Amino acid sequence: MYVRSPLVNVATCQAASKRRLRPYDEHVRDLVALDLPSSPRLFQLVENEWERGNAVMILDQRLSPELKRKHVTLAGATMLIGSDESAQHLSGVPVEEGDALVVMTSGSTGQPRAAVHTHDSIAASARASFIRLGLTTASHWLLCLPPSHVGGFSVFSRCHTMGMPLTVHESFQAERVLAAAKDGATHVSLVLTALRRIDSSVFRKVLLGGSSMPKDLPANVVTTYGLTETMGGVVYNGQPLDGVEIRIVEGEILIKSPSLMRCYRFGENLAEWFLTGDLGHLEADGKLTVHGRRGDLIVTGGEKVWPKTVEDALLAHPQVADCAVRGLPDPEWGSRVVAWVVTMAKSPNADQFRGFVRDELSPIHAPKEIRFVDQIPRTTLGKVDQQALLTVAWR
Repeated sequence: MYVRSPLVNVATCQAASKRRLRPYDEHVRDLVALDLPSSPRLFQLVENEWERGNAVMILDQRLSPELKRKHVTLAGATMLIGSDESAQHLSGVPVEEGDALVVMTSGSTGQPRAAVHTHDSIAASARASFIRLGLTTASHWLLCLPPSHVGGFSVFSRCHTMGMPLTVHESFQAERVLAAAKDGATHVSLVLTALRRIDSSVFRKVLLGGSSMPKDLPANVVTTYGLTETMGGVVYNGQPLDGVEIRIVEGEILIKSPSLMRCYRFGENLAEWFLTGDLGHLEADGKLTVHGRRGDLIVTGGEKVWPKTVEDALLAHPQVADCAVRGLPDPEWGSRVVAWVVTMAKSPNADQFRGFVRDELSPIHAPKEIRFVDQIPRTTLGKVDQQALLTVAWR
């Protein structure tokens, strides 16, 4: 499907007004939850609500009805529009003037939170990306990521803000992605698992985020680092975007950015610097290296091991298709390094992979336990689903 920003249609706005269950009050700014699949029509509704001064949240279509209801409740939505576009009034809490978008954090390791972005933070993100990538109004984007997350939504908001054409797919399908490129799409945002299923050379640029990055990426792939709270990527290929500042305080990454969210829903406005909970360091040239979440660090036998370091080593093995590394409690070592490995070997030998890591890094990095699995469970953003990883079947 193909649409071009801006998408606002007056007749559609008027039709939406008639569906309201209570009279329109210009002083009440709704948070409208949109329970529809990704499509040009979905983004038309987004713009309609923005025209009315309301904010939106887009529900992840992969969630169960129960989880959707939970997210709507946590966010305090005041209106719900379903797939038939009927509107249901909810007993939520209105948003403030200038609020545009509420996005649920991934919640892969705990309770998700509702991040509130303003029109200003969304526009700042779009402009910074536009400048860094050297885009023009002829740059044609494909959106095939879930718009319920900033990685997907920012593709739309970038096109909406900067006036670029946009093609929208309901979900990632490799064949349709390649067909979109033949039809004129020049740029796309993907996660690593999707990138591996296509020939990325058909696009001028590919934004890649959401998981640990291998070293052998194609030249046209731009790696991004950011969070829901920063409206997605604020660091491209290790370098902060214009207007973004990075500090390292006691090993933790702090971010100051015009794209930073206003607050969490029902929380106070943020301080100037946002504590990410990620650990990393800055090189002399200002390039950021991200080690991982503070809680991911494995202390085994008194030595510190970063999962990403071990993952990078394993991924360099020709028979490893995917992997994840975590620390599990160990009575002798405190924590032991455990690797979940997807391998192309018919009869995999754990000692072979363990020895490979030992030779590449050190004995302390070598996984004390290797679990061979059919796939690594991941969220829609490509991040390892930590809870599911512990229960996945292995052999």
